[in-house]
Amino acid sequence: MAIIGGRAHSMEEIHAVGELGYPHAEISLYVPDQVEAELGQLRELKNRYGLNYLAHFPNEGNPFDLEKLKKAFVPRMKRLFELAAELGITKGTFHCWIDSRWIAPDAAREKIGLIADMAAAADDLGILLCLENLSEKHHDFAAAFLRVPSLMMTLDIGHAQLLAKKNTSFGFIENCFSRIAHLHVHDNRGGTSVKDDLHLPLGEGVLDYPAILSLLKEKAYASTVTMEVKPAAMSKTRDEILKYI
Repeated sequence: MAIIGGRAHSMEEIHAVGELGYPHAEISLYVPDQVEAELGQLRELKNRYGLNYLAHFPNEGNPFDLEKLKKAFVPRMKRLFELAAELGITKGTFHCWIDSRWIAPDAAREKIGLIADMAAAADDLGILLCLENLSEKHHDFAAAFLRVPSLMMTLDIGHAQLLAKKNTSFGFIENCFSRIAHLHVHDNRGGTSVKDDLHLPLGEGVLDYPAILSLLKEKAYASTVTMEVKPAAMSKTRDEILKYI
């Protein structure tokens, strides 16, 4: 059975997710010094509400600056893995854009090498590292999955509606189901830019959630789901999810 929790971008939202009684909060671990300073407070909230934490790691920055990714982003991520482990986190989502429409093959291969390095570091700490789809299609992830056996993915169903004629979740589910370890659930009205990533409650956009979630149920998906909506919209979104999965 799927385990449904909520996204928490701040301490206040961790409180809200805990008060609503969800089993996990997916928390933002972006800046190592800030996370280190907040460890005590994060532990206190975790214990108060009996929460499990999942990690949402930072964006990569300029996806074309391979030197900066290698020298700054990867070391930052490795430090964040260490801090996540201190919070008992065993699963984390990260971004590394490898859409073949914009990322050249040589650059994609180099980025997959960086992914392999990060996945090894996470694995050593007992963290399952999940690559989140942005605008990619399933074939863009194939080389990364082949090279990095421990790499899993976070299927962001809302992102899969952007820059696509048909929601790309169907392709990921049909071709990469065994690597889907986490879901992000939210709605939007389609579009071609970041501003179209609206994070609406289910039913307020155009996504065919009945078909997507029913396909996941058919495939026997039984891992974690994070509702990437405001806490006030989580109850409605959870009810919609439970209709189909």
